[in-house]
Formats: sequence, C-alpha cells, structure tokens
Amino acid sequence: LKLQFLYLIGCPPPQLRCQNHPPPPAHITHKPMPKNEAAVLEKIDVISLKEYPMPAMAADQVMVQMRSVGICGSDVHYWKHGRIGHFVCDGPMVLGHECAGVVVDVGPACKTLKVGDRVALEAGLPCGACDTCATGKYNLCPDMRFFATPPVHGSLARYVAHPEKWCFKIPDGMSLEEGAMCEPLSVGVYACEQKAKVTKGSSVAIFGAGPIGMLTTTVAHGMGAGRILLCDIAQDRLDACKKILPNIVTINTGKMTDDEVAAKIKELNGGKLVDGAIDCAGVEQVISAGIKCTKEGGAVCLVGMGKPCCRLPLLDASIREVDLLGVFRYRNTYPTCIELLSSKKIDVSPLITHRYEFTEASVLDAFETCRTGRDGAIKCMININDTPPYPKL
Repeated sequence: LKLQFLYLIGCPPPQLRCQNHPPPPAHITHKPMPKNEAAVLEKIDVISLKEYPMPAMAADQVMVQMRSVGICGSDVHYWKHGRIGHFVCDGPMVLGHECAGVVVDVGPACKTLKVGDRVALEAGLPCGACDTCATGKYNLCPDMRFFATPPVHGSLARYVAHPEKWCFKIPDGMSLEEGAMCEPLSVGVYACEQKAKVTKGSSVAIFGAGPIGMLTTTVAHGMGAGRILLCDIAQDRLDACKKILPNIVTINTGKMTDDEVAAKIKELNGGKLVDGAIDCAGVEQVISAGIKCTKEGGAVCLVGMGKPCCRLPLLDASIREVDLLGVFRYRNTYPTCIELLSSKKIDVSPLITHRYEFTEASVLDAFETCRTGRDGAIKCMININDTPPYPKL
C-alpha cells in the first residue's frame, strides 16, 4: 500500500535490496562463469562434445584449464567396444587421460602451485590408505581412480579439478603438448628405469613399434642404452622409428619363429644375449623370443597386454634366472619424464603426428585417425584454448 501511495503522489519508491548485500561499486563488473565442455562417450560409437558441469574443487585441488590432451588406444577401445576387460562403461563418460593445462584457481590447502602455472596431470589417484599404497606401489591400489576408466570421468574437457599433489609443474622451455605426453611416456620410463634397469651402455631388445613401443625406445635411447634392437612385423613402423632415432637397430620379425628372432637379436648384438627385453606387443611368441634373447640374470619386462594365458619357455627362464616382470601403468615417473623432456635428452615431438581442434567434428576425426592409423598416425593431440589470457575463476 505504501508503494502504491508513493506512485500516486508522484514519488519514486525506494530501491529494493536484499539485506546485507549492498550493490557493487560502479567500477566492478561481474564476469560470467566460464563454460565447461567435454567430449563425452554417450554409448558405443557415439561421442559428442557437449556443455558439461564445472567440476567442484576441493581444498587440496587446483582447477586446470586443459590445453593439450592426447588420444590413447584405450580411449578408442572404449569408443568402439564400451569396455576393456572388466572395466565396463555403462553410462556416459568423459574420455581422455593424457593431459596438460594451466592452473586457473587453487584451493585453500594448496601450497606449491599458483594461478598461471603450467602442469602435467598424473591420471591416476590412489586411495593412499590401503596396504598396497603403504608399500609405495600406489599404481596397484585396488581403489585407484584413473581418468577415463569407468566409472571415473576423463580429462578431455575445458576444465578439470585435480589434486595439487598429482599436478606436476612444467618448466619453461617445455611445451604443453610435451606435458601431455608425460602420461604415455611414463609407461616407457617405468619399464626402462624401474623394471628392465636400462643404464648407460646396456643392451635392450624392444618388441612392438606402436606408440608405446616407440616411446619406450625413445626413453631407452635417452637413458644412454648402448644398443637398442627394435622388433616389429610392420616395416613402416620400424622405418618411422628409425627415422627419429637413426642409431637403433630395427628387425622385421615377420614370418620368423621365436628361436629365429632370438638368434637374430644375438647376432646383431655382437654375438651376445641382451641385458634385458621389453615386450610392448603382448604376443605369446614375442614374449618367448624375449626370454630366449635375454642373458642369464637379465629381465624381461611385460608391458603389452595380450591373451590371459600363454605357453612360454619357463624352464629356460628359471634355470637361467631370467626374471619376468609385470608392468601395470606406472608410479613415480612424472619427475623423470619432465627431466628427460626439459633437458632435451629425449624428443617426443616427432611422435605427435596429427593435431586437432576441440570441436565435435575435429574430435571425431581424431578418434577415427587413431583407430585406422591413417597417414602414418602415431599420436593424435587435441589442443584446447591455445590463446591466452587464461580466465581466473
């Protein structure tokens, strides 16, 4: 009634306000919250780029604006089959786990990172409380939460919240694409450094010249291996790796038996068995050849994933004490990856053969290129928001 009376007598009513919330000063404007988008696997064969909720950020987390995300074979497998082993994608899932970006916000408990820092994100988050984590083997944590592994969403999005502990600062002189390559590179570092014990001057046979095999070969070279023998049945893959690393020895093992492969490796290694072998193929015959070409007391590192059961010359391995060492993902590798890359001991840029934008059509094209391997594809990289400035949340 009072407002009606004021209108009747020609006086404007007072401005209505919520208590304790005065209007902002004239010089302050409110910026709209940035929009998040993500590449979502809706179902088998269907990926859509869609608006996605901004992630909630815990006190010990940082908000990262994704810049570079590589496509892994596992991403393609989920796209085409909806599952890998017992990991079944039964609902929409954001893809991607090879990633790097820029910090745009930090939680109150964060101590080392700041807004503007460029970081590589380790993709797996262990529980930190189980017996396995207590031993330091956190990559084997039964409650591991790993990007783009059901039911955990991945990182092919504009914004991702991630614990500061698992974000590793990228130094000047190292690109964000190289930061994203730390994830697949970690498999090679783990296999060479912690399992096969590749050292300066050692000899190593590597089986499989796919992306992981090429990265493992690159790591062995960067760690100073004296003789690297790379085996595959695809000559174009061998040629591609030889072009990048001219000093390695390549062997096309097509139509060769495991005994013939082992003999050829020994011949090309100066008549000696190699110090260690790394299987990046997961093929029964390859593992057998790896055992037979490795010296007494050496190690065969199993990176590739093949059949659940294999027939292998275990007696030969046993009486010569050739260790068979399993590899599942990696642990404590990101600092080594960053050191190798920033010091230019290794160069992964030639392995990034295809680059794509963050649009639905471009993302789908990237996945199809990875699936078919067309045009010599090794690693496809999706770049997001390449142009600064970086908005503060």
